[in-house]
Amino acid sequence: MRDGDGKLEKRDDTISLFNGPAPIIQRFRTVSAETQAVADWLAQQTKAGVSPAEIALFVRSEFEISRAVAAANAAQMAYKVLDDTLAQSADTLAISTMHLAKGLEFRAVAVMACDDEVIPSQERIESVGDEGDLQDVCNTERHLLYVACTRARDDLLITCLEPGSEFLDDMGKG
Repeated sequence: MRDGDGKLEKRDDTISLFNGPAPIIQRFRTVSAETQAVADWLAQQTKAGVSPAEIALFVRSEFEISRAVAAANAAQMAYKVLDDTLAQSADTLAISTMHLAKGLEFRAVAVMACDDEVIPSQERIESVGDEGDLQDVCNTERHLLYVACTRARDDLLITCLEPGSEFLDDMGKG
């Protein structure tokens, strides 16, 4: 990635005192493979003693909510799809869009459907009129993913269909 001066910007050696968990990034060929992997991850979390109320699944938009619901169902876990009230239920995992993630914290978070053309949103990219606006849209979309990922206190799983969002390359190799 190039910075504003056109110089190559390298982020893989950045260290912060406030770093959260290193993400596990997994790419899949099919939605069903992604669903099963997230269901298996949910089962691992509960087996390790994490209560469902301490787990969240985040997706980019309402359109991808069904993928998170499918994973919760495959794991046979009760869930609540959060709305603007952000009211969580005891003993249920939270499912939400990334837009509602700000201010929340969970022991374990899976950010699903980080597919190419999902984040950044292809619809938003195509609606841009000039180059300056395109950079703003990309920055906003990257920030949206960042906020969702930083909701994890102990464990972070990021999943996508191959090849995945271009933003995942900044997070490490998956």
